[in-house]
Amino acid sequence: MADSQEWVYVVDDDLSVREALSSLIRSVGLQVETHPSAAAFLAAPRQPRVACLILDVRMPGLSGLELQALLASSGALIPIIFITGHGDIPMAVRAIKKGAVEFLAKPFRDEDLLAAIRVALAQARCALQVESEVGEIRRRYASLTAREREVIAFMVKGALNKQAAAELGVSEMTVKVHRHNIMHKMGVTTLPDLVRMVERLQAGSDPG
Repeated sequence: MADSQEWVYVVDDDLSVREALSSLIRSVGLQVETHPSAAAFLAAPRQPRVACLILDVRMPGLSGLELQALLASSGALIPIIFITGHGDIPMAVRAIKKGAVEFLAKPFRDEDLLAAIRVALAQARCALQVESEVGEIRRRYASLTAREREVIAFMVKGALNKQAAAELGVSEMTVKVHRHNIMHKMGVTTLPDLVRMVERLQAGSDPG
């Protein structure tokens, strides 16, 4: 079904459910890790990897929906598949609106869950790739000097060298040297590529 390094986390307070899902997931070549509660899941150390989360809605302590909200607020991008024996339409709508991949009522067909896992892992692969690319852009941006960061702000706004020079109180030649160094450090050859790179960085966090 997928790469053996892809993981599925299962959080459900019912041991029989955890065991059944673990067996099903392993049968299609995926790694699985189970937890009896949201607190146990949060306490477990995890490495960055392609993964998704199968999450029971109603559990003692932190509920599935509360865990979903907590993960979202922390910036965790793991795709979530909800399973429940007590779900209703408003609850499902709420979960989907908050980004859940699927909301399955127990008992559900194995095929439906496996289909949802395929969608979730595809989302996870895409998110991990984007995170890796943005991380590289952030690393390159961090290599710029303070003055180069000032110059790059003028570059992405389309300002002329003389405008940047006047604002910064330096010569046009100095600005040109900074521009050359910026393009080299950021690994681009054209201004549009640089603008797109900075936009991607700003979409995730303020580069300043």
